[in-house]
Amino acid sequence: MKLFKTAKGNILQQNDKYYSNSSAFDELINRENLYGYLSSLQGFTPITDGDAQLILKDHIQPPVQSQEVWAAGVTYLRSRDARMEESKESGGATFYDKVYEAERPELFFKSLPHRVAGTGQDVYIRRDSTWNVPEPELTLFINSKGNIQAYTIGNDMSSRSIEGENPLYLPQAKSYERSAALGPGLYIPEKPVSPDTTISMNIVRGGKIVFGGSIKINQMKRSLTELAGFLYRETDFPTGSFLMTGTCLVPDNNFTLHENDVVDITIQDIGTLSNRVTYKP
Repeated sequence: MKLFKTAKGNILQQNDKYYSNSSAFDELINRENLYGYLSSLQGFTPITDGDAQLILKDHIQPPVQSQEVWAAGVTYLRSRDARMEESKESGGATFYDKVYEAERPELFFKSLPHRVAGTGQDVYIRRDSTWNVPEPELTLFINSKGNIQAYTIGNDMSSRSIEGENPLYLPQAKSYERSAALGPGLYIPEKPVSPDTTISMNIVRGGKIVFGGSIKINQMKRSLTELAGFLYRETDFPTGSFLMTGTCLVPDNNFTLHENDVVDITIQDIGTLSNRVTYKP
């Protein structure tokens, strides 16, 4: 089933039928056995397919209310190689090789909720960066007890020229206004997502695809529960958190995003997150 946050309330899609609910999003999602709770339809009212589609078309929001967004890095071999390449001149390349092999993963703070873009909204690239890329990532919703309850799509926008200049510049390369996108909604399956789940990304410029690719999450070096466990080791998240789990779809080094590019990220069973690229006004 899928749960969408909108300006008109929450929309639940279950077995091709739609239901509405006016509960606070935090209260609704931060619980154990979210799948079982939503399956009961407690507090939900049936609505027509037409009404649901109109609300989702015009009022959909990112599926986050008060949760922090975090991210994991270097969880795929291709990501390790790309980070090593961008940091070669700064002397920081070996950091990424070491963290790929280490017991402890790389985890970093990505965004506060008010800076997150939803599907159909703009994401930003920095004016002081010459090399900008999107990073398509399976994203976990983890409840306050540290248990994975749902999944969504994340776009971890990255300023590779800034990060490559010095690894200590990672916060500036990764955490700025509209550098994170989540959506279109939460996917809440009865069982954990399959390792054969596919992530695809197309970057469209002037109506033409200038980058495209797909990958299965079974190429991830670390497990999803491992990443969630490290995030919650010494940190509390009273309403839960979101964790982007890394990427393996990395454009070539001669590619950078342009203003008005459109980034479409699709994850099997979850949907498509679509964002236009621009600069902060």
